[in-house]
Amino acid sequence: MSPVAIVPIRSFRLGKSRLAPHMSEDERHALARALADRVTEAAAAAGLSPLVVTSDPEVAQWAAAAGLPVVPDPGGGLDAACRSGVVAAGDRRWVVIHSDLPLIAAADLRTVADEIAAGRDVIAPSSDGGTSVLSSSRHIEFSYGPGSFHRHLARLDDPVIVARAGLLHDLDTARDFRSAARLGVLG
Repeated sequence: MSPVAIVPIRSFRLGKSRLAPHMSEDERHALARALADRVTEAAAAAGLSPLVVTSDPEVAQWAAAAGLPVVPDPGGGLDAACRSGVVAAGDRRWVVIHSDLPLIAAADLRTVADEIAAGRDVIAPSSDGGTSVLSSSRHIEFSYGPGSFHRHLARLDDPVIVARAGLLHDLDTARDFRSAARLGVLG
């Protein structure tokens, strides 16, 4: 059975708020949705089973239209959303993948999936010291936020660190957006 790719998405409308000085609400909305499409499509193409964690009705409707299962976000932030996804995965292996990775490709996630299939814990850092991808064979205490990569790394058993451009480059700031746009991945 393929691993569950947990993709927490708070909201398309409220997402990317740090880009507000540079983009309209409609532009940020379209960007958040396009990024979510890209991440879930890459996960499916890599042989993972995407699962969206959200309590936003629009995101839930988008996921359902794409044939993706939805688990309610219990509130309380990203850590709680990820825990909810892991619980929903049951006995299946899980991998948390963030929905703001503009360069992600199926090949990036195939690398992750291969390590998961070999029974390894996997972690991928983001360029700002965060965690873009995280997988374990057991439940762990999530600790997202600035510097989360090292906190998560310490909680894994003999992890494989996957550092690929598609996983390193997340999109949080105007600088991140300009970088992804220069690389031609954003319309």
